Amino acid sequence: MTDFTLLAGRSPRGPVTLMARVYKYILPEVRAELGNWRRMAETIPDPELRKQAIDSMTAKEFHCQGGAVYAAANLASRDVLIPLIVALQTISDYLDNLCDRSTSLDAEDFRLLHRSMLDAVTPGAATCNYYELRSEQDDGGYLHALVKRCQSCAERLPSYRHVQEEVRDLVSLYGDLQVYKHIDRSLREPRLLEWWDRHSPRYPELKWNEFAAATGSTLGMFMLFLAASDEKLEPSAGRFIREAYFPSINGLHILLDYLIDQQEDELGGDLNFCSYYASQEELDERLQRMVQAARLAADRLPFARFHRMIVEGLVALYLSDPKVRDQRNVRRTARLLMRGSPWTRVFFWLNTHWIRKAM
Repeated sequence: MTDFTLLAGRSPRGPVTLMARVYKYILPEVRAELGNWRRMAETIPDPELRKQAIDSMTAKEFHCQGGAVYAAANLASRDVLIPLIVALQTISDYLDNLCDRSTSLDAEDFRLLHRSMLDAVTPGAATCNYYELRSEQDDGGYLHALVKRCQSCAERLPSYRHVQEEVRDLVSLYGDLQVYKHIDRSLREPRLLEWWDRHSPRYPELKWNEFAAATGSTLGMFMLFLAASDEKLEPSAGRFIREAYFPSINGLHILLDYLIDQQEDELGGDLNFCSYYASQEELDERLQRMVQAARLAADRLPFARFHRMIVEGLVALYLSDPKVRDQRNVRRTARLLMRGSPWTRVFFWLNTHWIRKAM
């Protein structure tokens, strides 16, 4: 068992403590970071790049808020963790918009764009023209600034050298997914299946769509950042954390996201990994299995209570989304996934209370 004595002593002990830290520290500081990036995005010369940069922050702010929850486990390092998490997630959301609403269907264009994420988690890596293969070019230095902010923050994490390769591995898988899911629709599924064939021997418990979903989460990266804030982190910790988060916790995260988006993805003709199950019963069974696998993975980690709160908070966050109310099958799945966990119900109440208050 890898020891995280420092982080275990600093992490919140229960849902109320966690949420108190989130509301007092995390959300205001995330808001401030995003405000700075938004002001820079508003000055981007190219109108299409400017639009996608601003739209990604407007529609996906909650991604940064959720990711930055990891900084609640080490508030003393939040001045590094929050800017790092916000900058990397902002790159991810911006590139997702560029690919999803793209003027291009070129796989090499998408891969070059996502090289920026790899450079971002590699202190000292030289930046390049990530827009070289597309018509839109001038972002006024926006993407380079995000990359360099990530690099400078990662350099300040005392044990980043112990987790860097695992972070890069997760970022590489994430980039692969973004390439294959955004190319021409006729090629998406064949390329995703070919990709799965290369990785399937390592994950015999998964279906191809579950592996693909797991690669789409940034949570494992953020947990590795948190671990690297511990100056006494053991060299073996990076792999231990990666294997705990990937595929189970990462996979649960993204499958829940696809679960609640089924209706709008069907209307928009967009790829949805929940649509690949043969029946509603199979979807329910596989998601219940994923929840249990994520809970077991969380319980095996040091300061397990924090990771278990992450898992239960994910379930509650997505299943308290207003989108659930309008989808009968999703409501049924939600009831199944909520069973047997008092913490999920606590987070569900906190989330719905916050949503009502925000409205």
